[in-house]
Amino acid sequence: MRILFLGDIVGRTARQAVIEQMPDLRAELGCAFVIVNCENAAGGYGVTPAICEDLFACGIDVLTTGNHVFDKAEISLYLASQDKLLRPDNMADGLPGKGHVIVQNDQGVRLGVVNLMANLFMSENANAFAAADKIKASMTLGRDVDAMVVDFHGEATSEKMAMGFYFDGHASLVVGTHTHIPTADCRVLDGGTAYQTDAGMCGDYNSVIGMDKQAATSRFTGGSGGRLSVASGAPSLCGVLVDVELATGLAKQARSFRRGGALENTSAV
Repeated sequence: MRILFLGDIVGRTARQAVIEQMPDLRAELGCAFVIVNCENAAGGYGVTPAICEDLFACGIDVLTTGNHVFDKAEISLYLASQDKLLRPDNMADGLPGKGHVIVQNDQGVRLGVVNLMANLFMSENANAFAAADKIKASMTLGRDVDAMVVDFHGEATSEKMAMGFYFDGHASLVVGTHTHIPTADCRVLDGGTAYQTDAGMCGDYNSVIGMDKQAATSRFTGGSGGRLSVASGAPSLCGVLVDVELATGLAKQARSFRRGGALENTSAV
């Protein structure tokens, strides 16, 4: 069974590319499930209910998010009613939405999707590893789900790597999001869990992590800064493609996925 995970969608151009290409991508790659992080899909800051509906309609099974999930006020009511849009599980108690879900395809295969947020260099949240303990106890491969994907949204590569090893043997894939740059460490860990420190973004890489490069660079050279705008060049769609052995729920193979834009000719699927 094959699962495609795509990293943070940044802005309208990338969002449209994902929506337009998704039906063909699913067919070409033979994906049983597709998961996409959408937390920057609305102008680079947050996501709206209408955008989520468009993403679900194009063939995405589950949407994950991160620290920008509540940037658009209208998303709160939608989160409370749409189980397939996740916010980090270890956010403060009482917030709308939830951080994990189990979905099932037409063949009856059960996929668990988990959204966690890191603690280092991020806004304050409950300990991510304590939240992981609860997930491992309640969502077990072979018993509760046939496969499991964990989106770990965070800044520090060390914390992401630690989480990958923490879930090794308990998840099909652990993949980092948030830093918008695809890392070169896609592999299957010793216990059978596929891992990549960061999936990268779906966005224009002729930019500074998806934002206009001149405005972003000025922040480092003494400029006044201000609110950044999304770069609008040709987007690259970036993520991870993992083949899962249904008998165990563990990964047989994992490959970085990069398609289109500035990263079109880099080595990946």
